[in-house]
Amino acid sequence: MTILVGYATAHGSTRSIAERIGAVLAEHGIGADVRPMDEVKDAAGYEGFVLGSAVHSHAWLAEAGDFVAGQHGVLAGRPVWLFSVGMPAALRGPWRGFGPKEETVLADQLHARVDAREHRLFSGVFQREHVSFAGHLVCRALGVRYGDYRNWAEIEAWASTVADELSPSGSTPLARPAV
Repeated sequence: MTILVGYATAHGSTRSIAERIGAVLAEHGIGADVRPMDEVKDAAGYEGFVLGSAVHSHAWLAEAGDFVAGQHGVLAGRPVWLFSVGMPAALRGPWRGFGPKEETVLADQLHARVDAREHRLFSGVFQREHVSFAGHLVCRALGVRYGDYRNWAEIEAWASTVADELSPSGSTPLARPAV
């Protein structure tokens, strides 16, 4: 069994999270091909998918959206899990509540495009050089803090649940019956 752990990244956080997910799947005996989605031309050779993208302006990056649209037929018949990488952990004060709201918005958008088993929003690395001067001023006014907010334990735990569902004794069938 080979699973595509596909990603679209802007600054590298999503790639590093995808690599960790791939490593956890491999530890569970599941073949994982960790690749940028824009390098995958034909997804038919994969038996399942874990797809992730950085989030900009409450949406996945264009290359991730293009992959989902272009491979929709393949994705429709196989198990798919989604993850997004944003900055909910960087938010402070009254803005902290926007993280769960963003996850709901993203999940709704993504589930409208692909029938995924689950979606998770993880925090990534957020550095000053990732934003324009105007963006920095907005972040400062909102109390956003720069830093590495990746929660490896949370990411690994989620990847383990995906691996458990993909294992032969798991409850997830690799292909859905034709309707």
